[in-house]
Amino acid sequence: MCAHAANRSYRVYILTNKRNGTLYVGVTNSLERRIWEHKTKLIEGFTKQYGPDRLVHFEEFRDVNQAIAREKEIKGWLRKRKLALIEKDNPDWADLSAGWLGDARTLRGAASEFPVCHSERREESSHTTAGGHHAGFFAALRMTDGGMNPH
Repeated sequence: MCAHAANRSYRVYILTNKRNGTLYVGVTNSLERRIWEHKTKLIEGFTKQYGPDRLVHFEEFRDVNQAIAREKEIKGWLRKRKLALIEKDNPDWADLSAGWLGDARTLRGAASEFPVCHSERREESSHTTAGGHHAGFFAALRMTDGGMNPH
């Protein structure tokens, strides 16, 4: 069963395939699971085709409606503004998820570690978009089960 909405956190995130490359903006209730899906090319569509799998920005929200609104806001920005958002907190464009999951090639068989909540909204893709407030997320991971279980 999924956790109560009051205990949830949601993240708006931006992925890229390389510095100044293709951008993808999404929203999720389990950033580690979603990054795993991107890195293993599990989901058909934009990210499988264009390969953005490097997490370069994310923001945390307690309210799903605020997270969705922020995702839509960022998706509406011009590319220049999205790049400025990334560079403000991550000027080197480092993959903020580096080390979270190990080698993505060996993770394809580990799907059972990331159960999907039936109520989770499927993320929309956008190649014209981008979106951090990273403090708090890592602390929250340490306080829970390591973020491996989104429920």
